[in-house]
Amino acid sequence: MGTTTPPRTLAEALRLRSDDSLAGLLRARPDLLSPVPNDITQLATRAGTRASVVRALDHLDRFALQTAQALAVAPDPAPYDTLLGLLTGDGRDDGDRLGGTGAAVTAALPAALTTLRGQALVWGDDDALHLVRTARELLSPSPQRPSPTGLGPTVAEATAGMSPGRIQEILAAAGLPATHDPVSAVAALTGLFTDRTRMAGLLDTAPAEALSVLDRLVWGPPYGEVTANPTPPVRWLRDHGLLLPVSTRTVVLPREAALHLRAGRAHRVPEPVAPPVTAAAERDPRAVDAAAAGQAFAALSAVEELLKLWGTAGPPILRAGGLSVRELRRTASALDVPEPVAAFWVELAYAAGLVASDGETDERYAPTPAYDDWLELPAPDRWTRIVTAWLAATRTAGLVGGQDAKGRALSALGPELDRSAAPEVRRRVLGLLAALPAGAAPDPQSLLTRLRWERPPRASSSGPPAGHGSTAVGDHPDLRSRIALWTLDEAELLGVTGRGALSSQARALLDEGPGEAAARLAPLVPEPLGHVLLQADLTAVAPGPLERPLAEALSVLADIESKGGATVYRFTPGSVRRALDAGQAAADLHAFLAAHSRTPVPQPLSYLIDDVARRHGHLRIGAASAYVRCDDEAVLNEILADRRSAPLRLRRLAPTVLAAQTDPASLLEGLRDMGYAPAAESAEGDVLVTRAGARRSPPRTAPEPVPEGPPVPDATLLSAAVRAIRAGDTAARAVRTVPQEGAEGGTDGAPAGTLPRTSPAETLVTVQAAAMTGSAVWIGYVNADGAASQRVIAPVKVEGGFVTAYDHTADEVRTYPLHRITGVAELADEQAN
Repeated sequence: MGTTTPPRTLAEALRLRSDDSLAGLLRARPDLLSPVPNDITQLATRAGTRASVVRALDHLDRFALQTAQALAVAPDPAPYDTLLGLLTGDGRDDGDRLGGTGAAVTAALPAALTTLRGQALVWGDDDALHLVRTARELLSPSPQRPSPTGLGPTVAEATAGMSPGRIQEILAAAGLPATHDPVSAVAALTGLFTDRTRMAGLLDTAPAEALSVLDRLVWGPPYGEVTANPTPPVRWLRDHGLLLPVSTRTVVLPREAALHLRAGRAHRVPEPVAPPVTAAAERDPRAVDAAAAGQAFAALSAVEELLKLWGTAGPPILRAGGLSVRELRRTASALDVPEPVAAFWVELAYAAGLVASDGETDERYAPTPAYDDWLELPAPDRWTRIVTAWLAATRTAGLVGGQDAKGRALSALGPELDRSAAPEVRRRVLGLLAALPAGAAPDPQSLLTRLRWERPPRASSSGPPAGHGSTAVGDHPDLRSRIALWTLDEAELLGVTGRGALSSQARALLDEGPGEAAARLAPLVPEPLGHVLLQADLTAVAPGPLERPLAEALSVLADIESKGGATVYRFTPGSVRRALDAGQAAADLHAFLAAHSRTPVPQPLSYLIDDVARRHGHLRIGAASAYVRCDDEAVLNEILADRRSAPLRLRRLAPTVLAAQTDPASLLEGLRDMGYAPAAESAEGDVLVTRAGARRSPPRTAPEPVPEGPPVPDATLLSAAVRAIRAGDTAARAVRTVPQEGAEGGTDGAPAGTLPRTSPAETLVTVQAAAMTGSAVWIGYVNADGAASQRVIAPVKVEGGFVTAYDHTADEVRTYPLHRITGVAELADEQAN
């Protein structure tokens, strides 16, 4: 470590590190930077806090965590060879029950220790490895918190409250000489359990049933319950100290005995090497890209259809936020997809900033202005936009339909769907897919195994997965595994994968950015068409994707009957009326169809348009409460005579006018249900034109992802933080010389934490001299708020009652009023130089 004197504390170990090493620690544990520590000692203290250590342990891979767990049950400090022995055993495994991993452990242990040292969880040289105290407490065994290794307490810990007489009985039963010194007695029993030969001899005398009891306890949990009158095998183990009492009903297998039975190993199976992700199928990369491109186009169509639907009549927002179950079901039915898939499209549109609240008193969801901008982009760019939003989003659609911690249902677009781990898991899943050969679809179980090795789940478990997921790999209670399975499904829906394998356009998105991904996707997406094929059965076939103006106009004039490689539109009286309501005339519709059809306009379709147009607007609906106006009295008589008009509560005001006790919209809908084609009119008598899809929310920004802990600092921030910590440490550890009262020229070291005290004249002379010689001095300073601090400064200029100096503590040039400096003192020679 660059010094002949080993460090005695974590702070000393950190102080010996290079700047790059400190920056690496702060990068791996960014919580240590909130705020920037004043010095190395404060950094070490913060690195040892429980919350920070828990976070650091949660980010270790399985073998690094196993190494830390082994150190937690090893003596403190532990030599490297002792740690290696706990991971590989003492060589008594017949046939190498480790499965040939002993050499792999030996090869991987230095890297694991480097990781632990880099994150300040372990410090010290190889001959004295220290696990930080908080980590040891978290990983050490106790009755309330069993050790991850399954080992129990040591003999000394287990016998701490035992009577001397009971210890003597154990020594006698084990054939050990009696001693009246409790410490010597515990040491004798510990020596027996750690002596391979004597321990083997003791076990040779044990009953077979007693060995069966040990087999059940040896790999944990090491605690067992006994009755007031235990069985002979348990009594033999208890008498010989192989089971030590924890309470009147509980016994424990001491750690030293368990390690002998385990052949010295802390873990049953150490895992030094990351398990590989295996391929479940090998596919043609070109077929994968084509399938993914088809899915990408379908994804764009689904998002467009969703927002077109919500653009005319968006669903209301629940009081607690989110979408009701009924509205989600209605949306799923309109999109013709299962509810979990509909929830995914809804959440994706929200994460991409394409949908938001309209901000009205009766809040509803509506497309945002950004949706119109998105529609103007080419299809490949629209795809990269929504996939990029999906990768970064912490919104987790798979949770929809599940329950929160209080048992409340989680709704789509609700406030409880953010999971900060989601972006990291998604990118890691896609990264593992990218590591496979092109066209290889992963085995989901091997993928989960790899993810769990990289970030082992905590011991606590939650319920089974909620929400959608077509990959049946059993129940995976840990959130990261559930997100990984959802990622596989969502990637297929989005066209990131095709037939289970990562597409080349997705690889380009991950490696080179959206521009290259769009360029890869463009040749695979069909060019939009500007024509349809009209048929005599009142349908139109679009043999591919249509140009946007044509698709929008046709969706108003006709209803979509089926989708797929070709889209089938059906013309109905209602759809033609919808086009007329939007301001089109019959002649406009005839011209539109003739211009965009590769086949002649069928006669039945022309008759349908003319018939609906002839009746359209014959009735006029306006606002009185509501009224019906028609120049043909016979039509009004027919309406009044129809029993279906009873709910409208109509009455005649004039030969050509009927009044209704309902609002105009309901009256319009009621008469249309009766087979009429009324038109709404304004107060001036003009026909009101309804524009489809004109409803938009105010401008909204996409929701910000919820970060998983503090953000990772960039290189500039890390460099500045390291300089500030070094400067603060220099100032805190500087040896100062302060003249004592009554001393003539003599100097003594100032007590730590005290501010130097000098007269204003002495302060001025000292800082002026330091500015001339370029030396550093130690000052006491009181700011405008009355807070006192100690600083090491190098004065540059002294004038006008101010001193301008480089502040080593803050690592910047500052100006200080001289009247706020309590005193000044020179640094000792070794510090000044």
